[in-house]
Amino acid sequence: MIEDVLKLDGSLRCGMVVAAGSPDDLKAQAARIEAAGLDSIWVGDHVSFHIPILESLTLLSFLAAATERVRLCTGVYLLPLRHPTLIAKITSTLDQLAGGRLTLGVGVGGEFPPEFDAVGVPVAERGTRADEAIEILRRLWAEDRVEHHGRHFDLGPVSIDPKPLQPGGPRIVVGGRKGPTFRRAGRLGDGYISHMCSAEQYTANMKEIAGHAHAAGRDGVEFETASFLFTVLDDDHDKALDRAAKLLGMIYNRPFEDAARKYCLLGRPEDMLEQLEGFAKAGSRHFVFSMLSDAGEFVDAFENGIRPGLASVGLR
Repeated sequence: MIEDVLKLDGSLRCGMVVAAGSPDDLKAQAARIEAAGLDSIWVGDHVSFHIPILESLTLLSFLAAATERVRLCTGVYLLPLRHPTLIAKITSTLDQLAGGRLTLGVGVGGEFPPEFDAVGVPVAERGTRADEAIEILRRLWAEDRVEHHGRHFDLGPVSIDPKPLQPGGPRIVVGGRKGPTFRRAGRLGDGYISHMCSAEQYTANMKEIAGHAHAAGRDGVEFETASFLFTVLDDDHDKALDRAAKLLGMIYNRPFEDAARKYCLLGRPEDMLEQLEGFAKAGSRHFVFSMLSDAGEFVDAFENGIRPGLASVGLR
């Protein structure tokens, strides 16, 4: 059923999250990621959060100047917190400056309601705002004199120039964990990125996404699939688990031991390859590593152990 509806990539790709650091550190991280053969760089997004976080599209613009090949991706950009016309302008500019390398991973957020209050957006409207924003973005990226009169946004005629370098604009990859995410990905998205998800759950999510895509008449659509994986490299699995639980508990301001055990990529490179195979069989084609241990050590491990081992990770 899934293969009849969603056309998935035939190869595996890997990316890595760049989160924080001085300008020189960020440039060095990006250059090292690209040199090691990873395919993409990802950044998170919040207007305000429990911990300091750089604005995502500004950061990607900075990293674009430090790289030449890797895809530049948001994982995920919180659409409801901004007006879609402004998003269209910034992403069009970024795609131009980056040579057509932008992928817009999008989500609705909601785990930190104060940031919705800060921008005057009711948190209960985040899903419908995101759906409407996707429609507007696609039109502004491709058309001139766009008019839109919807539930949340009323605009036009308006044109955004220059338009993105990628014809029709960057691909929109939808992230999240619940039913509306799968509907949004299947009906409106160019792809799906999981968050806090096991390989078994990924299989179920893909079936639900394919069902929504089929209902929307999108059979045969080219569809990107990715897994966002909090990662700890350590020879001792228990130590890796403990580190993941403590750091994620700090980041999200809640207990995280059970979730870390279920959802994190932990241990040695060979352990990680075994876990990645489960995701590949479930339909994921792009592994996004969000490091909770030393990023430099992981890049070395990726270059020398994980990347060569990907050839043995089977696709269904």
